[in-house]
Amino acid sequence: MATEPRRVQRGRRGATRVTDERPWWDTFPWWGAIIVAILLWMAWQILTKENYELAWTRIAPGLRLTITSTLQAFTIALIIGMVAGMGQLSRNVVSRNVARTYVEFIRGIPILPLIFTVALIVVPEVTDALNSRLDAWFGWEFKLSFQMRATVTLALIYGAYMAEIFRGGIQSVPPGQSEAGRSLGLTRRQTMSSVVLPQAMRAIIPPLGNDFIAILKDTSLLSVLGVLEITQRGRQFSASTFKFREGYFVVSFIYLLLTLSLSLLLSLLERRMTRDRKGQR
Repeated sequence: MATEPRRVQRGRRGATRVTDERPWWDTFPWWGAIIVAILLWMAWQILTKENYELAWTRIAPGLRLTITSTLQAFTIALIIGMVAGMGQLSRNVVSRNVARTYVEFIRGIPILPLIFTVALIVVPEVTDALNSRLDAWFGWEFKLSFQMRATVTLALIYGAYMAEIFRGGIQSVPPGQSEAGRSLGLTRRQTMSSVVLPQAMRAIIPPLGNDFIAILKDTSLLSVLGVLEITQRGRQFSASTFKFREGYFVVSFIYLLLTLSLSLLLSLLERRMTRDRKGQR
């Protein structure tokens, strides 16, 4: 079994003592310094070279759509994941098996085929069925853009993974907490919302943050439907100007900047949520 390296320190009178404190160069986050240096170098290239600046001008407008799609997909997936996660723990045999079927089915299919299936097959058939009723009743039609079709698909996919996160977080709460809530006269639903879920959020929030970052990166798959997010704009710029290096350089820079910023925020959130475990108030 590996043990932490120990250092021998000498006191003023020559006395020695063993300490577990590691030198600063051993604990310094060198990986972060390297990534920041790479980002600064990439930013310098964009600011000082004309071709890279042109690529930035053409690609950066897609940033708004990328962020919007990420927030929409994450919000929908969060709702789906919570419902499906609690459904897997339900005492109702129908709810439990429906939720489990959804989770296993979605997790068994890659993202790209699902995007094509939902966007090009499922959504058109569902909207046609709905519009036949809506047109007869209200005289209007319901339509979904390709952006929303792909966004909903991402939400369905990540909803299955979030369902497992919610299920694991809820099961991490000791059963005695539920029993205590029921002994106070709370219903099962009140116990879940007031006692179990608040405690489970400590285990749920960090992996949800990781899924948020994953959704951000997977919005690049919206480009297969022609959605003008960052990746699609990078492809169009590279194809029209034959400046592939500059185009994908800028795309990589934007994604790296976004994901690194979110990772830092997630790390701060985790540290804040666990500080009471270290005796900090």
